[in-house]
Amino acid sequence: MTSTPLVVLENVNKHFGDLHVLRDIDLTVNSGEVVVVIGPSGSGKSTLCRTINRLETIDSGVITLDGQPLPAEGRGLARLRSDVGMVFQSFNLFAHKTVLQNVTLGPIKVLKQGKAAAEARAMELLERVRIANQAHKYPAQLSGGQQQRVAIARALAMNPKVILFDEPTSALDPEMVQEVLDVMTDLASEGMTMVVVTHEMGFARRAANRVVFMADGQIVEENTPDEFFTNPRSERAQDFLSKILTH
Repeated sequence: MTSTPLVVLENVNKHFGDLHVLRDIDLTVNSGEVVVVIGPSGSGKSTLCRTINRLETIDSGVITLDGQPLPAEGRGLARLRSDVGMVFQSFNLFAHKTVLQNVTLGPIKVLKQGKAAAEARAMELLERVRIANQAHKYPAQLSGGQQQRVAIARALAMNPKVILFDEPTSALDPEMVQEVLDVMTDLASEGMTMVVVTHEMGFARRAANRVVFMADGQIVEENTPDEFFTNPRSERAQDFLSKILTH
């Protein structure tokens, strides 16, 4: 099976003022691959994720999606955002719209789908994330885990080439984490290209094709989950794993 590079970051640097948050990042995500990015807080994981759909601009380097450099602004950027789905820590749903309206908004407004087609597709996706029975409720009537599954359905509705997950379970109560991870595991097994920033090591072991470990704005090592968790090569990763895997 030949792997097609879908997202490529080359020599990417990013500063926030004096803080060098991304240092010479080189990363390739192939089509159909699940890459899980882990590391201590403040290591640049979320910033890395946000540069891929230009929520953060970069200072130097190149990022390409499907062979094309990321557009700077205007129509090209809107198209990029529909190709690159994003699931945030805080759900970011529209409070005044129903679940169904939240999921159909992008397809109707950006992809110019007809309302009936968009709604039919949205119901399929809500079924897929196991929440179709909540379609006519408002976000405030749902649990955090349900809201996050709506956010995943909303990302899928745009038929993205890749979905970025920025700590999608960190705002959830522990009992809701699993329901979101189960949906993400399903997507991974169906071949969705995913970049996932997470603290959930069980998910990383189970669903990732590759684990990328970051510290101090750099990619310190990357490997298969099996190799990374059983045999981390860098002292930084060994130290990180010894702290989190003992609990």
